[in-house]
Amino acid sequence: MNIFKLPDLGEGLVEAEIVEWHAREGADIREDELLVAVETAKAIVDLPSPQSGRIKQCFGKPGDIIHVGDPLVEFESAATQKADSGTVVGRVEVGTEQLRESPATIGKTTAGVRATPAVRALAQRLNVDLSIVTPSGTEGTVTAADVQRVAEIFAAMGPLEPLRGARRAMARNMARAHAEVVVVTVSDDADIEPWVEAGDITVRLIRAITAGCRAEPALNAWYDSHSIGRRLIPEIHLGIAVDSKDGLFVPVLRNAGNKDTATLRQELDALKDKVRSRSIPPAELRGQTFTLSNFGTFAGRYADPVVLPPTVAILGAGKVRPVVVATDTGTAVHRILPLSLSFDHRTVTGGEASRFLGVVIEDLQKNT
Repeated sequence: MNIFKLPDLGEGLVEAEIVEWHAREGADIREDELLVAVETAKAIVDLPSPQSGRIKQCFGKPGDIIHVGDPLVEFESAATQKADSGTVVGRVEVGTEQLRESPATIGKTTAGVRATPAVRALAQRLNVDLSIVTPSGTEGTVTAADVQRVAEIFAAMGPLEPLRGARRAMARNMARAHAEVVVVTVSDDADIEPWVEAGDITVRLIRAITAGCRAEPALNAWYDSHSIGRRLIPEIHLGIAVDSKDGLFVPVLRNAGNKDTATLRQELDALKDKVRSRSIPPAELRGQTFTLSNFGTFAGRYADPVVLPPTVAILGAGKVRPVVVATDTGTAVHRILPLSLSFDHRTVTGGEASRFLGVVIEDLQKNT
């Protein structure tokens, strides 16, 4: 018997969700014929069969989350599997041993929680994570009543909804960013009243970011926390935060500083369409050197955008609003665009960030 395990999907991905089985138990399948569709944080990927043979058992059903190395299919055939199937998902392993990996922990563990063995057993039986329980016992000890109280709250809330796909990846990435980055945010406003027309705000922001990165290259960089070093990057590969019903995606606009307005808008629209249809390839979701979040499309003035390693900066643009401003002849109502620049203070100085933001504002305030 041969076991086909979930292969290494690359991109640092360690798990996937079963979307649809293309094959069924008891059916014969040919090598490279589509076997199962799985969803990762990046995209939906069809996995081909690594061999020909009859399927004895399919492990998991649509909606199940499986980890790299977990068994997917058991074959009746004794056909020998190649070391590498040559598929787009990378290395494929087949063996006779089933492997189960534990999912990576996000956030706190229960190792430092004060609780008796009986209380821990109760928490396990009621499916309560002790790390989120507020202790009421002496010296911060979690009691049985504490666990039962949280269990009652959970019961009233309804069942836990596991985060999947892009939302699950977002949870991991945000936890990593919070644990690693020393983030500082500086905010200011750009007076865009001089614009001759309403203009394409996103494209204007891209142009302004390009000007800022050229003036202050320290913000268009990757930081290596292990080596305590940075890599300044000459090309500006701009990550554009895109909201979707499936979660947050950040497709990358390559060489954003070398494209005209029409090309930028065309490529932006194409990226957004791919995100909405979940057809965007993983290669287009990696390698950004700077990030733009145009959250003002929905609401909000200022924010503390999250810097995702290894990048060192992100610019957030809030909602344009009318503001009374002083002019040479008195007062007037101008359109104001609020900006929030978050940066990793481990490598970017306050002066570099402030000068960058100043250049961005200066570019945005031009009439063309």
